[in-house]
Amino acid sequence: MRGNDATRARLAELVARASDVDLGRPMPDGWTVAAVLLHCAFWDERIVVLLDRWQREGVRPPLEEEDDVRWINDSAKPLMLAMPPRRAAELALEIAERSDRAVAALSEEFLTTNTVSEYLNLSRADHRSEHLDDIERVLGT
Repeated sequence: MRGNDATRARLAELVARASDVDLGRPMPDGWTVAAVLLHCAFWDERIVVLLDRWQREGVRPPLEEEDDVRWINDSAKPLMLAMPPRRAAELALEIAERSDRAVAALSEEFLTTNTVSEYLNLSRADHRSEHLDDIERVLGT
């Protein structure tokens, strides 16, 4: 997916140019730049895990509920804030690459037969762009 590639490139550029101080800068609601990057990585990794399970075991992922998304984000935040900022940024990029490879490798048959879009948002670009925009505003870039 083209949008995935573009936002992954944007993420790579941000990780390459951001200083450790930049990565530790505060974001709204008690997050930091690095923790927001890990937040994106968490949801990218979710795609990898759920696609793998779906393809191996035929288990469709549960539909996302907005209330679940909130508590999951809130419960993961302390762990994300605890990781060293540079490692968090590098891990976010590694997971974005893995997620994008997993999505790109899906067959047309899998996409059509299983109507993936009802269960998983394979356009990782949507989520990444939202947060990269926020980060760039905070960093003034």
